[in-house]
Amino acid sequence: MTNDLQKILIVLHQENSTPGRVGYLLEQRGFTLDIRRPRFGDPLPQSMQEHAGAVIFGGPMSANDEEDYVRQEIDWISVPLRDDAPFLGICLGAQMLSRQLGGQVDLHPCGLVERGYYDIEPTEQGQTLFPWPQKVYQWHKEGFSLPAGAERLATSSYFQNQAMRYGQNAYGIQFHPEVTLQMMHQWTTVAADHLTAAGARKRGDHFRERSAYDPDVERWLNRFLDMWIGPGPL
Repeated sequence: MTNDLQKILIVLHQENSTPGRVGYLLEQRGFTLDIRRPRFGDPLPQSMQEHAGAVIFGGPMSANDEEDYVRQEIDWISVPLRDDAPFLGICLGAQMLSRQLGGQVDLHPCGLVERGYYDIEPTEQGQTLFPWPQKVYQWHKEGFSLPAGAERLATSSYFQNQAMRYGQNAYGIQFHPEVTLQMMHQWTTVAADHLTAAGARKRGDHFRERSAYDPDVERWLNRFLDMWIGPGPL
């Protein structure tokens, strides 16, 4: 995909959140990151005319929350969909995409969570795109349903929908390819109590498995970004 626009809209949900490796790889491709935090009053554009694409990242809130900014972001996803612009939702962002398209976001029926590395399995449609990693890094307790018109690209035993595509340019992924080692240290320290939930991996396993599985995740992310946004304006 060729796009002369320089900016990627980045939507974050906490004061000190960063776009991690996704942001780094986008900058490496020559894009400028236009970071917005609607939770803290930043506006969102009325069209994608000045942006090559948009990414909504994760956060500790739920796509079912009634806060104004949550509703605003879900409603705003109609903008890149209307403009047929590249859109990526990561974790909470994927759940917001599902909600925008008429899907649901729910807890696991048995109360299980995914926090750590877990197997995923590409679907037949997913396999046609590129090779997928065996395990990916997760940090969530809710999952999204597959809305009408969307394609399931990857699945897992805990949460059926791990990746989806709507149209040609909108993607949602439940897992976190953006997580750096520093982010992993922060998440497992600040939210260490979340690792006691049923299904969560022990803190030490997060770091032991990262060395084994993260290289494949980074290769997948590069392939995905090449398909999603292209080599960039450079």
